[in-house]
Amino acid sequence: MSGEHASAPVAARVRRLEERLIEAGVVGEEQLDAALAAMLKGASPVNGARIVARAWVDEGFRARLLDDANAALPEVGLSMAGGIQEQRLKVVENTGTAHHVIVCTLCSCYPIGLLGPSPSWYKSEAYRSRVVREPRAVLAEFGLELPADTAVTVWDSSAESRYLVLPRRPDGTAGMSEPELAALVTREGLIGTAAV
Repeated sequence: MSGEHASAPVAARVRRLEERLIEAGVVGEEQLDAALAAMLKGASPVNGARIVARAWVDEGFRARLLDDANAALPEVGLSMAGGIQEQRLKVVENTGTAHHVIVCTLCSCYPIGLLGPSPSWYKSEAYRSRVVREPRAVLAEFGLELPADTAVTVWDSSAESRYLVLPRRPDGTAGMSEPELAALVTREGLIGTAAV
């Protein structure tokens, strides 16, 4: 899966849309560049990892995050604001019996501010279509083999709603600090294609 890249067709469609908007006078090239720069400023998987690490060490924060992620994010200096509209963030927690994975079947909706720019495989048609039909097979291609009794739920992001996976805290990390824990979290873990 990770070797299949369909980002070139997506990029071409995006560029055609940008050109049409500019030609129609809806927006200028400089405005598009400024909007993109504002959206990407500070966007990094480090943000998502900080959220996870805090949830691992602070049970109250974890509960608030799972209940209303948008309201909990300011506690770690983050928010889902900054785009055209504020998006709703839902955090889904992996457990010993449940595993979550994120996709956007229509395009590539994704919490950029919390995970950085999306990986090319996330935008690929192969990932978007297959993960909903055969999530276990796709996860296995990423190297994640789940027990047969683990329920797998696929969450479909949209323009209004984004998702972030709260991975299970690895065994043997009881004495680790919050920054040390954050360093264990990968972007793939936040999407659900890896354990952490």
